[in-house]
Amino acid sequence: MSQVPMTVQGKQKMEEELKQLKTVARPQVIQEISTARAHGDLSENAEYDAAKEKQSFIEGRIKELDDKLARAHVVNPKEIRTDKIVFGATIQLMDVDNEEKRTFQIVGVDEVDIKAGRLSIESPIARQLLNKSAGDVVTVKVPKGNVEYEILSVKYE
Repeated sequence: MSQVPMTVQGKQKMEEELKQLKTVARPQVIQEISTARAHGDLSENAEYDAAKEKQSFIEGRIKELDDKLARAHVVNPKEIRTDKIVFGATIQLMDVDNEEKRTFQIVGVDEVDIKAGRLSIESPIARQLLNKSAGDVVTVKVPKGNVEYEILSVKYE
């Protein structure tokens, strides 16, 4: 069983989703199935089929979240003491060509939110940044070609 790296915030968000699924969504879909069953012939009952499909999705997601939380390797970036880029780092980069600055935090696969600057540890960009330090220039292969970034800062917050 491999560990699933995640930040403290990522684990909390996953636990909240699991709690919502178990305490709200699951009972709600059970009620929907019961109501649809009361309408009679199940072979031609679209409401029943839809509710069963929804139940299947909810149960699958609960299993997935339970599994990931059981294998969670929680990393608190505030406890990391290095100047190198590792999981949990918040990095400020500058595009060498146009001097545009971007900030990213390297997070677990389930925490990704590009608009919020949360980049997966498994992404090609993150992989090329790992073990680099502030001041380094890194060439990152992106869909539009190669982009050179200068690492301006590496923080753990």
